Amino acid sequence: MHNRGNIKKETKVCDLTDSQEFEATFIVVLYSLTFVVGVLGNVLLLGVLVQSRRTWSVTDTFILHLALTDVLLLVTLPMWAAQAAQADGWTFGTPLCKITGSVFMINFYCGIFLLGCISLDRYLSIVHATQMYSRRKPWVVHTSCLVAWLFSLLLSISDMIFLEAVVDNRQKTTKCVRNYLSGYWSDDSTGDGPKQQSRWWLASRLTYHLVGFLLPSAVMVFCYSGILRRLRCGSQGLQKQRAIRVIVTVVAVFFLCWTPYNITLMVDTLQSSRSNTECGMKMSLGKAMTVTSTVGYLHCSLNPILYAFVGVKFRRQLLALLSLLEGTEHDEIPLTLVYYRKTIRRSSSGGSGS
Repeated sequence: MHNRGNIKKETKVCDLTDSQEFEATFIVVLYSLTFVVGVLGNVLLLGVLVQSRRTWSVTDTFILHLALTDVLLLVTLPMWAAQAAQADGWTFGTPLCKITGSVFMINFYCGIFLLGCISLDRYLSIVHATQMYSRRKPWVVHTSCLVAWLFSLLLSISDMIFLEAVVDNRQKTTKCVRNYLSGYWSDDSTGDGPKQQSRWWLASRLTYHLVGFLLPSAVMVFCYSGILRRLRCGSQGLQKQRAIRVIVTVVAVFFLCWTPYNITLMVDTLQSSRSNTECGMKMSLGKAMTVTSTVGYLHCSLNPILYAFVGVKFRRQLLALLSLLEGTEHDEIPLTLVYYRKTIRRSSSGGSGS
């Protein structure tokens, strides 16, 4: 689901059939691939973390919550893929539309907030030698994660209100979208209905742009700029440098995955606020939103791969977990895990030094 799924009063009706046919093919293939790879990788990651829970670091606790957000976001993808693939569109009703859409946005927001918390913790620890969190007080870390979850829940309230299964009579299909034309906010008895709808739509977009991307991104850029300057000037232990390399890689991949989508969404916001947007531009933006949002969702499946190939500690723990699985009957081990184990071992013996 991407933020192009909104219904508000339009001054110009365009035929977006080509864009929807593109989505029907592209979304189904990429969402399915992302779902399979992402769920498998994150379940393995959670298994590794559970196995090594007695030696958890502060970062491990954050990674646990990150993996949970990724899994919960990934499990919504099959429904969005089904909406794109089926001629009838969304066939699961409004209640499930609200639940699925809200779960999706909660976990999107929570993921970037948790990355921001990790960045701030690393910054204070390395640059200012201040421990924001301590292994002696794990409840402080979990409280921070709980605050991130609750704040994400608060930001998704608008999705709980506006998301509906709406019938498009022109295209004879149903879509799970934010419907700003229904409910008390669309009451036009005072002649202020269209303005109220536009305000809700614009507020939703600005919240996403500012709180969901720009502010957390600014925090992460500031923190890691300070960390990299410190590492150049000071002498940090090899283990700490390796830990920083893992987190910096995770954050860098986050930006690579989500920046194109956010730039496209900003362009769409500017274009949608104009009443004379050409149909060609709308179709191009529709396809761009589909492609860039899918690249963003791929991020959920990349984190476990990054931990496996960049982080020595995780790679060692993963090999231990796979060795335990090896002790069961060989037929009970999925071929994917067998191949994954061999790949990790080759990487581990390849002298990565990470």
